[in-house]
Amino acid sequence: MEKGKARRDITTSFHQLDLNLNSTKKSSKILPPSHQYPLLNIKKPKPPSLVSLCIGVVGRHFEDIIEDLPNIAPTFPSNIKMVLAAIARRRKLLNDDVIIALAESSWEILDISGSDVSDFGLSQVLKICMSLRAVDISQCSKLTSTGVSELLENCQSLEILRWGGCPASEQTARRCLSILKPTLHDVAGESWEELEQTDIGAAAAQSLRWLVWPKIDKDSLESLSKECPRIIINPKPSPFGYRGFEIPREAFPSAALDDPVVEDIDPKTWAVTGFTARSIISSTSGSDELPMAEKFRLAFLERDNRLAPKRAKNARQHQRRAEKEWVMMDSKAKAMALASRASKSLQH
Repeated sequence: MEKGKARRDITTSFHQLDLNLNSTKKSSKILPPSHQYPLLNIKKPKPPSLVSLCIGVVGRHFEDIIEDLPNIAPTFPSNIKMVLAAIARRRKLLNDDVIIALAESSWEILDISGSDVSDFGLSQVLKICMSLRAVDISQCSKLTSTGVSELLENCQSLEILRWGGCPASEQTARRCLSILKPTLHDVAGESWEELEQTDIGAAAAQSLRWLVWPKIDKDSLESLSKECPRIIINPKPSPFGYRGFEIPREAFPSAALDDPVVEDIDPKTWAVTGFTARSIISSTSGSDELPMAEKFRLAFLERDNRLAPKRAKNARQHQRRAEKEWVMMDSKAKAMALASRASKSLQH
C-alpha cells in the first residue's frame, strides 16, 4: 500500500514538472542594452545650431552694438530680437533704448525683470507689442505706478503678471492694487441683485488670471482674494492643476519667462567676467605666472584692440560732420560742391 501511494505521488510530481525549454526561454527575455545599462539610455544634448553660436558671439559683445542697435535691429527676425533682449537683461544692459529697438509686434512674452526700463520705455513697448500674454516687471526699480497702470489698462490679453521683488517694486505693486479691483458706480442701491451691469465698473486687465508676487503682504493677499477671486496668487506646483485649470509654466516664479528663448545659447554669453579674475588670483602661484602689472597691460591692450574699430568709426563720423558743417558755412565751399555735383550729373 505504501509503495503504491509513493509511486502515485512520484507520478503526479513528474506530471506537474514543466520540462519545456521553450517556456524557460520565454520567461527569461533578453533585455536590451539600454535596460541592462541605464547609463547608455541617457540622451546626449544636441549641439547648438550655427545661429545660436552666432547669437552667442553677438551677445558677448552686445555693449559694442547698443549705439547702432536702432539701425540694425529692424533686419533681425522676431525670435532673434527676443533672444537678444533676454541676453541684454541677463547682462544688465537692458534699458529703454535697447527694449524699444528690439520690441516686436508678435511678442507674447515680455521679461524686463531686474532691468533699467522706465515708464517711458514700457509705454513705447506697449504701443508695439499689442498681444502680450505674460509680463515680468519684478525688481524694476525705475517703474512707477504710472507705467504699471498703463500696462494693466492697455494689455487686453494679459493673463500672467509678475511684480514685486525689491522695495521700490513692492511699493508700486501695492499702489496698483486698486486698478485690479472692480469699482461700484451706484452705491445707493439696496442690494447687489438690483444693480445693473453698467453700475459695476470693469477692472483693468480683465484677462489677468495669474499673479506672481512672492513677497505679498497679508493685507494685500486678503484684499485681492476677497475682491478679485478670478486672480490666482502665487500658484503652487501640482499634478492636478488648480481648480481644474492647468497652471502655465510662466506662473511659476522658479524659472524666468525668457528661459525657453535662450535654452540653446551658451550660458557663458552672459557670465560675469569677474569670475575669471578671482580664479586666477585664488590659483596657486607658480614660477611662470605673469606679474600683476603685466596682466593689466595685456588686458588694456586687449580692450584697446577691441575698441579700435569703434574709435575709427567715430573719427570718420566726426570728419564727415565737420566737412558737412564747413560746406554749409563757407559760401566758396558750397559753390564748389554744387559745381562738382553738376559736373557729375552732366557726365552721367
